[in-house]
Amino acid sequence: MPGRTWELCLLLLLGLGPGSQEALPPPCESEIYCHGELLNQVQMARLYQDDKQFVDMPLSIAPEQVLQTFTELSRDHNHSIPREQLQAFVHEHFQAKGQELQPWTPADWKDSPQFLQKISDAKLRAWAGQLHQLWKKLGKKMKPEVLSHPERFSLIYSEHPFIVPGGRFVEFYYCYGHVPNGGRVYYLQRSQPPLLTLMMDCYLTHTNDTAFLQENIETLALELDFWTKNRTVSVSLEGKNYLLNRYYVPYGGPRPESYSKDVELADTLPEGDREALWAELKAGAESGWDFSSRWLIGGPNPNSLSGIRTSKLVPVDLNAFLCQAEELMSNFYSRLGNDSQATKYRILRSQRLAALNAVLWDEQTGAWFDYDLEKKKKNREFYPSNLTPLWARCFSDPGVADKALKYLEDNRILTYQYGIPTSLQKTGQQWDFPNAWAPLQDLVIRGLAKAPLRRAQEVAFQLAQNWIRTNFDVYLQKSAMYEKYDVSNGGQPGGGGEYEVQEGFGWTNGVVLMLLDRYGDRLTSGAKLAFLEPHCLAATLLPSLLLSLLPR
Repeated sequence: MPGRTWELCLLLLLGLGPGSQEALPPPCESEIYCHGELLNQVQMARLYQDDKQFVDMPLSIAPEQVLQTFTELSRDHNHSIPREQLQAFVHEHFQAKGQELQPWTPADWKDSPQFLQKISDAKLRAWAGQLHQLWKKLGKKMKPEVLSHPERFSLIYSEHPFIVPGGRFVEFYYCYGHVPNGGRVYYLQRSQPPLLTLMMDCYLTHTNDTAFLQENIETLALELDFWTKNRTVSVSLEGKNYLLNRYYVPYGGPRPESYSKDVELADTLPEGDREALWAELKAGAESGWDFSSRWLIGGPNPNSLSGIRTSKLVPVDLNAFLCQAEELMSNFYSRLGNDSQATKYRILRSQRLAALNAVLWDEQTGAWFDYDLEKKKKNREFYPSNLTPLWARCFSDPGVADKALKYLEDNRILTYQYGIPTSLQKTGQQWDFPNAWAPLQDLVIRGLAKAPLRRAQEVAFQLAQNWIRTNFDVYLQKSAMYEKYDVSNGGQPGGGGEYEVQEGFGWTNGVVLMLLDRYGDRLTSGAKLAFLEPHCLAATLLPSLLLSLLPR
């Protein structure tokens, strides 16, 4: 097949030939979108500012014809096609990104949903109405040719319409035995954090559609089976073995959507270490935290992405998600009358809870921490993910909410008035300080809000108020919503990482609308009030606590 000779030469150049580390399989078989000389030449020529743009472009003709033409062109130029001719080749044989999609408005979309009337502040209510309109902009469905000629697209076909995040992310998130990192063929060997079961629970809460649950319960089980079979690790502590999960993607080559960056980064390492680096980068992408000091700490160079070691850590959030999913699956099977499966997942949840307590929980600090499999110790740096079990209701200590509050105070997190930072490490990676991300605000806010502790509930509201004002203020300035925000400079669009900050943006819009729905009668668009110092927090909350004690 075209490109195989070139690949052998490339592997030898990268030090992956005889006597070197064995090459891992590519992320998919496509010699255009996943591996091969065509992908290498186009991405290393940097025809586009963002490598993802090329691998999202559909083909104009059959891939065999494209590869044959490319092979001849490359041979004529001694496997180094001049940039201008390479651009002309791509222009002739590929279509613009997004051509396979067309607009879609959800059938149940309403111009003025009822929850808007719950928002007391007129400015916030008007803003929420504008955000609600964005779902139409982000709604997409696939054109018929993606089904009739799937080989011409990196996009994986779905008959169902969907919402895209926005910006560079114009694909869906769909079940494929697991939930891929994205709906593209080059993402198929990486998952997303396992939240499909929670999505089903949200759907059932709003519809009570037990028939839909019955039709799809085995699909939910498939996703959890994927994590059990492919991402399980055993941790031995004090003579006991505990099974937990990690992010792990044993597939080789640079990430197609960040190809040139991965090649450049690999050039800084010995040749025999490059495949391992690329696998760890993919694991970091699977985590959703691509990239962060979480995956760098403990390595030979904790300030460089070349030292990434994602698969060597047992993450708090991943295991809390799975703990929650196991509880939900037990509830689902009970609802469907399948007692044996309900018992199976109840036992799995109990075992995971014991593992979380033994391996990840730290009583002294009142939080959970990622566990380093090589160093055999916890990573005690601050990340909002350290409180994910509180959000997932995966704990047995009734006093855990009070301990979580103290943990936030001790790390001075409540002094950040524009949002909860992703870490306190300034590495230049996008999942570190000074960026704040909507899903992480949700983890902490709803984790505290669910607690049967008035003080925790009031802090949850104050955190929600801060985040709403940050998003609202930036929207007033930019007329846009962003994937992340910088909490160090007055709350502006975030930065760092591998690409420019993206507009859209699905999860940011969703968290804002969720908070407006939950706290709409109290949230305001007025001037932001910074949190007091941690030791003054009790004084801040005292008036509301006293009011709660008055006779009614």
